[in-house]
Amino acid sequence: MVMENNEATILGRTITRGAHVLVLPYALQGHINPILQFAKRLAFKGLKVTILVPSSISHQASFQNKHQSFDLEFVRIFDGYEEEPDKRDVDAYLHRLRTSTSQSLSDILDHYKKNNQELHPTPKMVIYDSLMPWVLDVVKKDGCEGAPFFTQSCVVNSIYYHVSQGELKIPITGSNVVSLPAIKSLLKVDDLPSFVTSAGQAYPAAARDIVINQFSNVKEAACLFVNTLDKLEIEVIEWMENICPVKAIGPCIPSKYLDNQIPDDIDYGLSLFEPETNACIQWLNARESGSVVYVSMGSMASLQPDQMKEIAMALSECNRFFLWVVRTSEENKLPLNFKEDTSEKGLIVNWCSQLEVLAHKAIGCFVTHCGWNSTLEAISLGVPMVGLPQWSDQATNAKCIEDYWGIGVRVKPNEDGFVTGEEIELCIDEVMEGESAKEMRENAKKWKQIAIEGHTSANNIQEFVTKLQFAT
Repeated sequence: MVMENNEATILGRTITRGAHVLVLPYALQGHINPILQFAKRLAFKGLKVTILVPSSISHQASFQNKHQSFDLEFVRIFDGYEEEPDKRDVDAYLHRLRTSTSQSLSDILDHYKKNNQELHPTPKMVIYDSLMPWVLDVVKKDGCEGAPFFTQSCVVNSIYYHVSQGELKIPITGSNVVSLPAIKSLLKVDDLPSFVTSAGQAYPAAARDIVINQFSNVKEAACLFVNTLDKLEIEVIEWMENICPVKAIGPCIPSKYLDNQIPDDIDYGLSLFEPETNACIQWLNARESGSVVYVSMGSMASLQPDQMKEIAMALSECNRFFLWVVRTSEENKLPLNFKEDTSEKGLIVNWCSQLEVLAHKAIGCFVTHCGWNSTLEAISLGVPMVGLPQWSDQATNAKCIEDYWGIGVRVKPNEDGFVTGEEIELCIDEVMEGESAKEMRENAKKWKQIAIEGHTSANNIQEFVTKLQFAT
């Protein structure tokens, strides 16, 4: 047993490895996966790593160390909730999250100080999700170092940083473009994250503040860990290093799909949804290489029924096999009898192991919402993309996919801001067999190889571990 119900109780055992770090994720699937993978890398390199599991999700999944060869443990931390919280009142949710997590974290750090140092070495650093910058204030008060972990790209980080400093003015009339240091080309307003454009007015002010405030105290942090590959956005990383030491340590995906260095590291080790992986793989095994269109809008996006209908129309009309992930909460938006009518060419599941699917030879392209995790997974596995961004940072990622890295296309909304089935079908055809399809596949293979090699990320991780182990 590696997890306790008492928030301030740590299960002890003799420690034979190096320095100790605590890792605190934000309680969302897309935020937990990469930081958990980073934690595995640190433990594999010789650190003792304790994952602080938010109480609101601790009942939803089994947390255990599958890698007995290194020192990784899971400890529950009270975040104000014993189950999935109601987030309709965003201000109330965030206040309770901050108050409860801060107190619980302080108790945990205090516990380490008061106990036998040989059994419970005092943590030298707390690595926390960047959406919780106030964690740094807590750990510094307790005499510990802190470092935020950013789950967005450096391009997106630079946009949010300029907004936080009041240095990015979004044009309301006239010019529809903005220019930022180190970003390769001018960005149109609809290339920016939705939180910083007029679309951001549709979200509660607190939701916008949480992404902008990530940078409120970064200059006091030991460093910034970013889940990115340095060569993807080297100019922006170099620019950000003028603000704070930036360490690109991605892609943070299981070792099996990159360098294969960590034994048995075949998945993230946590899923808040039940995957139907066996059914997917068996179905894909019966398809020819590069013949299947894989569609997934991630763990959070909620599409309008008319948009679901257009995606369904595109998949029904295109002359290709398709695998479509439709979460249980979204199933009622499918056209009537769509599953039955397309059963000979398509498979619809509620969730799957996306890495296993993307790695399958049958996949020809990925129709994606362009969440950063999905984008990095596709890059790491060499799969070209059709970008169908929904909100948050996804429009910016889609811009990079198409214009900077040349590994996909972004669907073009009509004059009403709506994406038609015809447009989606045209984009699928372009990626699968259009004039640019060969170039996109070659670019995808190039980036896959760069991701596998991952020299800078590996060096950054090793440098950090060595520095922490020998710190006084």
